[in-house]
Amino acid sequence: MEARDAELKKELDATLHARRELGEEYDSALVDSFLGKVEQRLDGTIDRRLRRHLAEQQMVVARGARSPGSPVDSWSERFGFGVISLVLAIPLSAIAAASAGLTGLFISWAGILGVNAVHGLRGTSFVRRRDERPSEWDA
Repeated sequence: MEARDAELKKELDATLHARRELGEEYDSALVDSFLGKVEQRLDGTIDRRLRRHLAEQQMVVARGARSPGSPVDSWSERFGFGVISLVLAIPLSAIAAASAGLTGLFISWAGILGVNAVHGLRGTSFVRRRDERPSEWDA
């Protein structure tokens, strides 16, 4: 990375030297030229990082770990879903209780519990996603 910084510093020094020789009327052209070189450098860096990232994803897929588009079920995802459902349960409970009384409150909480139960069971072995292959341990 330091070699690239040295090259960029040389380019900046050359641009500043050209500005001193040419004068202020060429400032915008010199700045545009320098920024074009910086942009090329950034594009090259981004392309290399993107190629490396795609190669890593292809290796993961080739090893059969998971497909790149499949969601990763984690504890934090389940916890976040639970917290959000509890936060949304407050206004839903108020609306249901105001509209239909105690019966509406029970129905709304049954729905909230049902949604959380389905989400919680999603990661267990008896609820399998369509794209998920059976494990060697299931045989």
